[in-house]
Amino acid sequence: MMKKYVTLALFSILIALTSTFSNAQSLIGCTRTDLADPARVVYQCQGGVVLEAEAAAALGVIKSDPDQRPSEVEVDSDAVLIEVAPAGGPFQIRTPHAIAAVRGTVYVVDVTAEGTSVFVSEGEVAVFREAGGEEVTLTAGDGVDVRNGEPLVVRQWPERRVRALLNRFGR
Repeated sequence: MMKKYVTLALFSILIALTSTFSNAQSLIGCTRTDLADPARVVYQCQGGVVLEAEAAAALGVIKSDPDQRPSEVEVDSDAVLIEVAPAGGPFQIRTPHAIAAVRGTVYVVDVTAEGTSVFVSEGEVAVFREAGGEEVTLTAGDGVDVRNGEPLVVRQWPERRVRALLNRFGR
């Protein structure tokens, strides 16, 4: 009898994990397209939000507008290239280390265990620590590395670093 309950419990856990995994692979209000070379996933979302994530990136919608347009997305690992239509309204990416808030731009957020890097290709992005405090504003060509215990320093990123990051999205 005990074996039957253990089997039932394991089966229930498997169903729950499968359900969680499939939910993690889609974003509410977005259409998913898988791309290759390099492997990545593009989410075309309501209200002019496009999220292009590395295949292994861990992301999810935290908050959506009433029309299901994502307004706040969490990224826990790897890189995501973000495009937000200028009239789309406020949008932000949250990582374990930083928050990048924007209104109409193209930028990349790259998350590792050590920190978060943000690079702006077009437009303007405000970046501040997850815990609050200091804020910097990035414009086209600017980047910042957010690490614990280090100041937020805006820099024009070298072409080599920009190319290496954008190549991860086939650009």
